[in-house]
Amino acid sequence: MKNFLLIPLFFVIGLVNAQTLDGAWKMTHQNGQPITEVEYIKIYQDDYFAFGAKKVDDNHFIGAGGGPFSWDGSNYTETLDFFTLDPFQVGTVNKYKLDYVDGKIVISSEIKGNMLVEIWERIPAESDDLTGNWVITGRKREGEISRSTPGARRTIKILSGGRFQWVAFNSETKEFSGSGGGTYTAKDGKYTENITFFSRDDTRVGASLSFDYEVIDGEWHHSGLSSTGNPIYEIWTPYAIGYNPGGN
Repeated sequence: MKNFLLIPLFFVIGLVNAQTLDGAWKMTHQNGQPITEVEYIKIYQDDYFAFGAKKVDDNHFIGAGGGPFSWDGSNYTETLDFFTLDPFQVGTVNKYKLDYVDGKIVISSEIKGNMLVEIWERIPAESDDLTGNWVITGRKREGEISRSTPGARRTIKILSGGRFQWVAFNSETKEFSGSGGGTYTAKDGKYTENITFFSRDDTRVGASLSFDYEVIDGEWHHSGLSSTGNPIYEIWTPYAIGYNPGGN
């Protein structure tokens, strides 16, 4: 009899483990109303999340937020490292309920006596060489590589589900320096970004930038020309390895 009882238990555990948040998601409904005027894209990868929001009609940047998250199959928490809509919330831990329903995720919570219910739909895409959450740790200038240890002030770039978002921020001072994101491809050493939102300049939306890339000893070496036409060579380290809370 015990053997039969273990079968449904293992089935449930396997089902929970098969459901992952990693990837890119688009909000389709909030409190029962379809989202049509604003585009919200949220990326999950390596226990970290980031979202960016813009107006659909003119690409005007609305806001961004992100930080570590945890999910045990029902209970879901977000810790905010940056949040442009209300910087005073940076550092807070917010608890929600998260359910999978027909391949979508439903995030719900009671906030100040009001229920918030969001429905997010996965954006299908395959993983690639650069899928991950990265933090910049090095640059090459005039042939010399300089290294730094990111701490409270850092620049991250999260890539998953065919979407990317970079963010520059300081989690101690709650200062937000900028963010941008969109779709990307990474194949055969060529990395291309297609910008769909940019906090510093809405007119950059629609631009495409191509770079060379190589993964060396687990780090992403990124080179080419910046949006201003200047040569760049950057080294990105997996966030869990490169970020040091006590660093500068």
